Amino acid sequence: MNNHEIDYKLFGDDMQYVQVELDPQETVVAEAGALMMMDDKIQMETIFGDGSKGSSQSGLMGKLIGAGKRVITGESLFMTTFTNVGTGKRHVYFASPYPGKIIPMDLSQYKGKIICQKDAFLAAAKGVSVGVEFQRKIGVGFFGGEGFIMQKLEGDGVAFVHAGGTIHRKTLQHGEVLRVDTGCLVAMTSDVDYNIETVGGVKTALFGGEGIFLATLRGPGTVWIQSLPFSRLASRVFAAAPISQGGGGRSTGEGGIGGLFDMFNK
Repeated sequence: MNNHEIDYKLFGDDMQYVQVELDPQETVVAEAGALMMMDDKIQMETIFGDGSKGSSQSGLMGKLIGAGKRVITGESLFMTTFTNVGTGKRHVYFASPYPGKIIPMDLSQYKGKIICQKDAFLAAAKGVSVGVEFQRKIGVGFFGGEGFIMQKLEGDGVAFVHAGGTIHRKTLQHGEVLRVDTGCLVAMTSDVDYNIETVGGVKTALFGGEGIFLATLRGPGTVWIQSLPFSRLASRVFAAAPISQGGGGRSTGEGGIGGLFDMFNK
């Protein structure tokens, strides 16, 4: 085990948080802003990169390159480490940024590598490398929902990934194909073949409401699918917001009384 071996426990249903138990000198690394609370004797430190063995041995230039890759994926320049500097077990807690599920992944069970959407990573045992995965296929890059760039998590420790709504985990057999909405793909193992295909039929593509492209996942491998991508949730909230507040919806409230007050206030 090259990564720190951490224990954890999940709490909640739709707004989950994870409790990570640290033995003395064990460390967990997390996205900036993911912290919910922590016990005494937990030392918090902001670092460049992910704190993995490779980034720590590559010097200043390597750390800058690692931080630059994180910017490409839309993440912060910095990550935060939490180390137990006490003598007994201590706990640190990380919370979901929006309604959904936290998915614990033991990377040693998936050949040491998981590819996930850009904003899915929440936290991991120290030593897990958080890098960039470039999609080589042009169709995937332009129409895959996540663009050319996705995150890759490498190592043999536990990582925590967050996604929206309910999560469906499916193991694909050799040659088995699953077609999903491009925004609903959360993560996949490195052996899954990921491609994009167009929706058949002009009427379906233009008026079906599901977009023109679907992601095609071909086995063998394991995939994780989310029922409510954050982009879908945000678009519905934005559409329902009053025009006066910058949204695309109606300027009056849903209730009749609220609309009446709005009329007198104008």
